[in-house]
Order: sequence, then structure tokens, then C-alpha cells
Amino acid sequence: MRAKGETRAGLRLALLLLLSGIVLIGAVAAATAIGDYNIPVRTVFLTVTNQIGLTDADLPRIEESVVWNLRLSRSLVAALCGSGLAICGAILQALLRNPLAEPFVLGVSAGASTGAVCVIVLGIGAGAVSLSLGAFVGAFSAFALVALLSNGATSGPNHTILAGVAASQLFNALTAYIVTTSASAQQARSVMFWLLGSFGGVRWPQFYLLLIVLFVCLAICIIMARTLDAFTFGDEDAAALGIPVARIRLILFAVTALMTATIVSQVGAIGFVGLVVPHAARYIVGPLHMRLLPAAAVVGAVFMVIADIASRVLVDQQTIPIGVVTALVGVPFFAIILYRARPQT
Repeated sequence: MRAKGETRAGLRLALLLLLSGIVLIGAVAAATAIGDYNIPVRTVFLTVTNQIGLTDADLPRIEESVVWNLRLSRSLVAALCGSGLAICGAILQALLRNPLAEPFVLGVSAGASTGAVCVIVLGIGAGAVSLSLGAFVGAFSAFALVALLSNGATSGPNHTILAGVAASQLFNALTAYIVTTSASAQQARSVMFWLLGSFGGVRWPQFYLLLIVLFVCLAICIIMARTLDAFTFGDEDAAALGIPVARIRLILFAVTALMTATIVSQVGAIGFVGLVVPHAARYIVGPLHMRLLPAAAVVGAVFMVIADIASRVLVDQQTIPIGVVTALVGVPFFAIILYRARPQT
């Protein structure tokens, strides 16, 4: 019976990856075609095949440039960000044994926001520090503070969650103070849009950076998939199986912090993806992380690309911050989780 169950779960995973891959290709094509100036999907595919040397179709230069240099990179970055945030959510929910855990529970997003605001508003670095680097430094500062407040990797999951809440409040307060006391009206608008997430400024360099970071981090997580399964039963049970709990927790927290910091430093703060997607993937393929992690990655990619499309078509001639779109989906899902987790009487 157990072998049959594992076989069915494996088949569901294979089917999910196949269908999600097809949907992802279609979603990326649609996201690349849709914009202020719509481009035929055929032109999108021919542009890609031209660039990789498979075809030599005669296409309008403007359309080919828009597809390759602007929209395709944006869509692929959106897919990578969705995958990364979903993987982080799945890992944190296992480590903290909390179904409501997500990447920003560690305060990484708030720290990245403060770092970016310091560069935008205060001009720290005098041009030597880029916006992405400032956000990256802020993100890891928040992670270090959480580690300090929770007394390192040996603390329990509740201590880590409380430390993350405290760090988030601190860095959010710092961000608000800097913006209200030092920012001009134009700077305040720029900061606000960045804090809500945007794919508007991403290009191929951001894609390559995210691809490398996410590939390495996902490989580490896949290697530790069976260890993550043990963490879901508690630290004592994991230690009884011979797992070095403190060291593994520190490594996995660092991996999630690295992924989240890289994503936030490139596209801003995007919430709820790490909360929603792992639960959807877990419902389809089950709780074992060897199946859950790749499933969450591909579902997160599809979710984020579709959310990016929605952010550009919901309001005519205007782009909604991507964080607003994900929150519109995430908040109802958050309420459903709370409702299902309520004590039964």
C-alpha cells in the first residue's frame, strides 16, 4: 500500500511538473506579448528562436528589441522570483513548524527595504553603493539581528518567529522615519513603489544573478530534503535520528535569507507568495520535501508570471505594484488557513 501511495504521489508530481511547465511557457509568452503595445505571440517565439540561432526570420526591429531586451527578461525574472519565494516558504514552514511561516517572517524584507531607502533617500555611499547592494546589506543585517535575538540556531521555532516580528517592526519603523523626515515627494513616491514590488526595471543581468543564486540554493535544499522531513516532527525527533539540528537549521535559514535578500534587492518586497504556493503544492504532491520543493518552485513561477500579467491589465494604461496583486490573493488564502487551523469544539 505504501509503495502504491508513493507511486501515485510520484505520478502526480510528474504530471504537475509537465502541466505547470506547459502553462509556464504559455504564461511567459503571454506576459511578453502583453503591454502598452501588444505584440503577436508568433513574433515572441520567432524572436526567441532568432536570438538562439534556430531561425533567421525577418521581424520588425522595434518589436524584436522590445521582446528580447525588455519583456522576456521581465517575465523570466518574475518566474524565478516566484520559484525562490515559494521554496523559501516551504523550508520555513518545515523549520518553524508553522503553516503561516513565509520568507518575510525573518524580517529580511523589512531590512532590505531599509537598506534601499538609505541609498535612495540618504545617499549613503555617495554613488558607490547601488540600490541592490544597499537592499542586500539591509536584508542580511535583519537576518543577523533575528539570529541574535533568538539566541542563534539553538532556539525553538517560536523564538525565531517572535524575533522576526521584532526585527520587522524595527526596520519598518526605521524606513518610515527616514522617509518622513528626509525624503522629497518624488523620493517618497519612488520608495513606496519599490516597497510594494516591481519588475519594471529588471533586465538580463538580474535574470542571470537570480538564476545562479536560486539554482545553488535549490540544490542545497534538495540535498537536505529528507532532513527537512524530519524537522516537521520536531527538533527532538530530528536529533534522535542523528541530525545536527542547530547546524542544519542555521544553514537552511541562511539559504532562505540569501534567496529572499537577492529577490528583494532586485525587485522589492513581494509578500504572500511564500505563504500561498507551498500549501497549494503540498495539497497536490504531499508533504515530502523531495517532491514538495520542485512542485513549489514550478507552481510559484506560474503564479508570479500570471500575477505580473494581472498587474499590467487590471487597470488600463497603468501598472499596479506586484505586491498589491499577490496580497489580493494571499490575504483570503491567509484567512482560510487561519479558519482551518482554529481549535475544534
